Amino acid sequence: MSEQTALVLFSGGQDSTTCLAWALDRFDHVETIGFDYGQRHRVELELRRNVRAAIAPRFPTWAAKLGEDHLVDLTVLGQISDTALTQDVAIAMRADGLPNTFVPGRNLVFMNFAATIAYRRGAKHLVTGVCETDYSGYPDCRDDTMKAMQLALNLGMQARFVIHTPLMWIDKAQTWKLAEQLGGEALVELIRDETISCYNGDTTQLHDWGMGCGTCPACQLRAQGWAAFQGSHPA
Repeated sequence: MSEQTALVLFSGGQDSTTCLAWALDRFDHVETIGFDYGQRHRVELELRRNVRAAIAPRFPTWAAKLGEDHLVDLTVLGQISDTALTQDVAIAMRADGLPNTFVPGRNLVFMNFAATIAYRRGAKHLVTGVCETDYSGYPDCRDDTMKAMQLALNLGMQARFVIHTPLMWIDKAQTWKLAEQLGGEALVELIRDETISCYNGDTTQLHDWGMGCGTCPACQLRAQGWAAFQGSHPA
């Protein structure tokens, strides 16, 4: 298992693209993994390819480190989930206080499959963009969950994986700032112009913070973070 090989859970959104840059800045070899789980915002599967392709000409040093991409068919997850991310229903809050965009078990399944690929590829480091500072309240994004997953994966696979969560304790404004620190204005522009976080997968509306419907929780978080990030820059 290579100490300098990482596998990044990469959806093609703001958070996972920032995490990809974070990994490329730290490790010698970085691969990516994405999941088709029947999500209604399936446009992200196409955009993630565009983001990967844009890295080479813009960041030659990172391009030399960027390895294979793995796309896993998890459409069965969408078939057994009754959520606003896998069904054509309005986004709303549930009685338990969680939004109906929560896909039960999604990140747990993702981490299991990522670890399986990492085991086969000899990658020690798993990098994911989960966060419990500025998020929708999903329990599978929390630090305790990721720590428990690391323990379970290492016990169950007799391995020594390290799960990295670079965004866990920062908000969206700080995530934009981290991107700027990692790749300068070029990375900020790439994330703004080429990634999508919108739960509705709306690429028809362009805002100063990027593509999206502008009203779903993911768009609102991204827009608020962008505004705060821009406000932190001197005029």
